[in-house]
Amino acid sequence: MKGITAIPKRFERLNRLFIKRALLIICSLLSLGALLFPIAIRPPYLTLKVGDVATQDILAPKTLTFVSDVLTRQAQDEARNAVAPVYLPPDPSIARRQIEKLQLALNYITTVRYDPYATPDQKIEDLRALSDIPLSEETARLLVDLNDSQWQTIQKEALLTLEQVMRGTIREDRVEEARQSVPGMISFTLPEEQARIVADLVTPLVQPNSLYSETLTQKARDEAAKKVEPVTRSYLAGEVIVRRGQLITPAVMEALEKFGLVETENRVREIAAATALVLSLTVFVGLYFTRRHTHALESLKALLLLALTFLLFLYAARIIVPNRVVVPYLFPLPAFALTVASLYNLEIGLIFSLVLSLLSAYNLPNALGLFMFYLMTSIVGILALGKARRVANFFAAGIAIGLVGSAMVIAFRLPDPFADWIGIATLIGSSFINGIASASLTLLLQFLFSQALGVVTPLQLLDLLRPDHPLLQFVLRNAPGSYQHSLQVANLAEQAAEAIGADTLLTRVGAIYHDIGKAVNPAFFIENQAIGTPNPHNELDPYTSADIIIRHVEDGVQLARKYRLPPRIIDFIREHHGTLIARYQYARALEAAGNDPSKVNPDRFRYPGPPPQSRETALLMLADMTEARTRAEMPSEEEEFRALVRKAIEYCQREGQLDQTNLTLRDFYLITESFTKTLRNAYHPRIKYPEVQPTSSSRVEQATHPIETTSR
Repeated sequence: MKGITAIPKRFERLNRLFIKRALLIICSLLSLGALLFPIAIRPPYLTLKVGDVATQDILAPKTLTFVSDVLTRQAQDEARNAVAPVYLPPDPSIARRQIEKLQLALNYITTVRYDPYATPDQKIEDLRALSDIPLSEETARLLVDLNDSQWQTIQKEALLTLEQVMRGTIREDRVEEARQSVPGMISFTLPEEQARIVADLVTPLVQPNSLYSETLTQKARDEAAKKVEPVTRSYLAGEVIVRRGQLITPAVMEALEKFGLVETENRVREIAAATALVLSLTVFVGLYFTRRHTHALESLKALLLLALTFLLFLYAARIIVPNRVVVPYLFPLPAFALTVASLYNLEIGLIFSLVLSLLSAYNLPNALGLFMFYLMTSIVGILALGKARRVANFFAAGIAIGLVGSAMVIAFRLPDPFADWIGIATLIGSSFINGIASASLTLLLQFLFSQALGVVTPLQLLDLLRPDHPLLQFVLRNAPGSYQHSLQVANLAEQAAEAIGADTLLTRVGAIYHDIGKAVNPAFFIENQAIGTPNPHNELDPYTSADIIIRHVEDGVQLARKYRLPPRIIDFIREHHGTLIARYQYARALEAAGNDPSKVNPDRFRYPGPPPQSRETALLMLADMTEARTRAEMPSEEEEFRALVRKAIEYCQREGQLDQTNLTLRDFYLITESFTKTLRNAYHPRIKYPEVQPTSSSRVEQATHPIETTSR
C-alpha cells in the first residue's frame, strides 16, 4: 500500500513542478513583451537607426562629456590587431617523438631488407607502404640495393640530420623552409645518391616544434587593449551632433543615445538584448525555485497571485515611467516588495523585488540610478517592515523608503554638474511621497490578497489574539478550563516555535483557538468539570463517549467558519489530534470486550485528521499532548518532565503523525529542551506558608492597616 500511495504523490510533485515551469515561461514571455512593446504613454523623441540619413540638424541640448564606447572599442581593436602572434618555446618532446618515428621506420626498413622470403619487388612494395615516410619507387629500390655498410651509414646520418634540424625553432609557417634546409645539413662525405636517400627519410618527419599559443596571443592582445585610454567625446550646448543629410554612424548614434534624444529602431539588437536579460533572470528565478523549496509557493493560487502581481507592477512601470523626470520617483514600486514580503516571506520579497527593479528600469535614461533607487527602497522597506505586526511598522517602512530613496537621489543625481538643487529637492520630496504611497498601498493589497490566498497576516493574527475577540469570549464564558488549557499549550508551543525557527505568532494564535470546539459541550471535558461533580462519560458507553470527544474537532471547525477565522487557523483545529485514537475510550471498549482487539474497531475511536502538515501544527499536537500528560502525571523533577516530553514525541512518531512536517532530529531535541524548560518553570513547587497567630498588637495593626497586612 505504501508503494501504491507513493505513486500519486510523485505525480503530484511532478505536476507542481510542471506548473511552476510553465508559469515561469509564461511570465518570462510577458515580461519580455513589457520591455519590447511600445506601451509607454510618452514615446521617444526620435526614431533613428545606424545607416539612416538625418532629416534635420540635431543639436546637443546641454553640455556633455562622455566616454565613447564605440571609439574606444575601435581603438582597442586596432591595438589588438597590431599584436603579432605569440609562439611557445621549442618543445623537445616533439623532436624526440619524431626521432622515435624515424628509428621505427629504419628498423622496419632493415627488417624488409633482410627478409629472406621476399622478392626484390615485394620488398620495394613493402617499403613504399610506410605511413610516416612516403618513399618513391626509386628510393625504395636504392634502399633494397644498398649493402650493409652503406645502410648503416645512412641510418646514422638520418638520425643525426633529423636531430640537428629539430634542434632549431620551427614554427607552423616555416615548416617548408626547415624541410628545404635538410639537404644542406647532410654530411658532404656521403655520395649524392645516399644523401638523397637520407633527405627522403628525414624530410617528411620535420614538423613544427614551436606551436602557436592562442592563450598567450589573446593575453598579449588583451593587455594591448587595456593600455588603450578610454576615448572621450565632448559636446557643448547647441553644438551640432549630426547635420541634415548626413549618415547616422555608430558614433553619432551613441551620442544621440547619451543625450536621450533617440530610441533606436534596430529591433534585432533590442530584442536580443532584452531576451538576454529576461533569459538570465528566468534562469535565476528557475534556480531559486529548484534550490529553495518554499512552502509559501507550494499552492497554485499563491504562484498565480505572485505572477499576476509582478506583471501588474511591471506593466504599470513600463507604461508610466519612461521618458519622465519626476514620475519614476513617485511610482510606488516598493509596494510590491512590501506586499510580497508580508504575504509570503522576506526572502521571496527580496528575490522578486530585485528582478522587478531591474526590468522596470531597463533601457531607460539614468537606468542605473533608477534601478538602485527601486532596489534599495524595496530592500530597506522590507527590512524596516519586519514582521509587520503593527500598522506603525508599515509607516516606519514608508519613512525608511523615503530616506533611502533620498540617499539614492543624492548619490546618483548630485555628481551631475548640471543638476540643480530645485530638481534634487523635488526628487527627494517625491521619494517620501513614494514611501508613504507604498506603505498605504501595501496595507490595501495585503488585506485583499490575504483573502484571496486564504493566508493570515500578522495584523490579522494580532487581532485574533485580542482577549475581547467574540470567539475567545464565547470560549472563556462556556469553557474556562479549556481556555486556560489553551493558554498553557500556547506558551509551550510558542517557545518551542522560537527555538526551531517556526512562526511563533501563528503558532500561538493556532494554539489559542485549537480547542474552541470544546465550548459547545464543555461539561464533557475534564478541565471544565468542577471538582466533586460526576463525570458524564461514566454513564456513557465508550463509543458514544468517543463520538462526543472527537466531535469537538468538527465543532471547532464550524465555530471557526462562523466567526470567519482564516483557513490557516482552521488547520490547527483539524490537525492538533491528527488521526490518533481517543485512547481512554478505546481502552474502555477493549475492557468491555474482554481485551479482545478483534472485537473492537479502532477506527471508531480515531480522530478525522489529517495529521499535522506543518511544523507549527506539529508543535501544537506535541504541546497539547505534553500539557495534558503533565497535568495527569504531575512530574516534579526535570528529568521526569524531559522523559514525559520524549514519550509524547516518540508516540506521535510511532503513529506516523509527524511524517509530513519536515521536523528534523535537531528540531526534536530543541522541542524537548524547550518544553522541559517551560514545564519546569510553570509547574515548579510552591512554598507552603505557615499559619501565624496574630498577637493583640498585630490585631490592632491589622485593623488599622488591613490592606498592608493582607499584602504581607
